[in-house]
Amino acid sequence: MAEVVKGPLDRIVEPKLISAADVSLADKYDLARQRVFVSGPQAIVRLLLMQRELDRRAGLKTAGFISGYPGSPLGGLDHNFLRAKSVLEPNDILFQPGLNEDLAATAIWGSQQAEMRGEGAFDGVFGLWYGKGPGVDRSGDVFRHVNLAGASKYGGVLALMGDDHTAESSTTAHQSEFNFINAMMPILSPAGVQEIIDYGLFWLCDEPLRRRMGRREAREGDRRIDRLDRGFDRPRKARHAG
Repeated sequence: MAEVVKGPLDRIVEPKLISAADVSLADKYDLARQRVFVSGPQAIVRLLLMQRELDRRAGLKTAGFISGYPGSPLGGLDHNFLRAKSVLEPNDILFQPGLNEDLAATAIWGSQQAEMRGEGAFDGVFGLWYGKGPGVDRSGDVFRHVNLAGASKYGGVLALMGDDHTAESSTTAHQSEFNFINAMMPILSPAGVQEIIDYGLFWLCDEPLRRRMGRREAREGDRRIDRLDRGFDRPRKARHAG
């Protein structure tokens, strides 16, 4: 119904109908959605699903393997993996928490050897390790050796290091870049939730980069919620099936 606005010059204002978008909490892992609101940990889960889908489009049969050890600022990441189990497992993405950080990193290393002799069930396995600063410290030997060993042709590993710079919930303050520099591992430092996706997919873009990469996740990144745009249409390099 039109509304009459009283004033020096009376005028009729036609109402504007605003339709609410059809949204759901499940949208964050729906790859058909071009625009979703997610937290940092949710973006990491979505990243793995996107990598699996990109590989499928490239004609590759790949799987994913996730392992690590919980601890703030990545303390809630494992809970997000558990909640997304019904989405991850149908896409051949396995979440297996580690007994500790270095054993988890060693298991991720093994995932890169799954098809070394041609007997693997998949073309490759992309791996994700996660841990906080003290876990990065104790995993240095594994990081160094797995980085020198490299990754499989259609695999690759991303290591998430959670830095608690103010020691708010850690025994000591951490800045883990120095550990990865010492292990000669490339480092990615996303500035926002969108870059978690963009940089994460970059780690598998070309064969020379298909190896272990470290990515720093500061405490504030775990708490941030942001909008992701354009889905698979964002510019990126694609890895080739041949």
